Amino acid sequence: MNIPFLGHLRKKHGPARGVAVYEADGAAPDPEGIAALLSECELLRSHAERAGVRLDDTAASLEALDQLLPRWRDDEETLSWLGNDAGLYLGTVLVRTVPGAAWRLWPNGQPVVRLASGREFDVVTAGREWAASGVPELSQLYGEVAEA
Repeated sequence: MNIPFLGHLRKKHGPARGVAVYEADGAAPDPEGIAALLSECELLRSHAERAGVRLDDTAASLEALDQLLPRWRDDEETLSWLGNDAGLYLGTVLVRTVPGAAWRLWPNGQPVVRLASGREFDVVTAGREWAASGVPELSQLYGEVAEA
């Protein structure tokens, strides 16, 4: 689809640099709503589905993602968005499978995963690094964070 003003915005602002979520002024945070929003990861889910990988929010699905051929690296815009999605998916798996893990929003709107220990993990940056180079693997990150 060719949408002229999007091309102009991309040239002006470049590819996606991250994800930010902001709450409405004065509104109490809605953890379930935030978790649902952050778990969508549409681009990553679409790529995985086309490759025959089922993303079921488990650690095993992270291992399957690590095995995908990184065809997205040829397209800077796809790489950037897919990296964001990979980080959000990693965070979704952590929140759903690690006791005490929860989404937290930094003041700048960046979503991170806070563990029961109080440690915070910047999943979006980790996902972008994985999408760009494959290192560290998502399953490896999951193992390290889940044990912390």
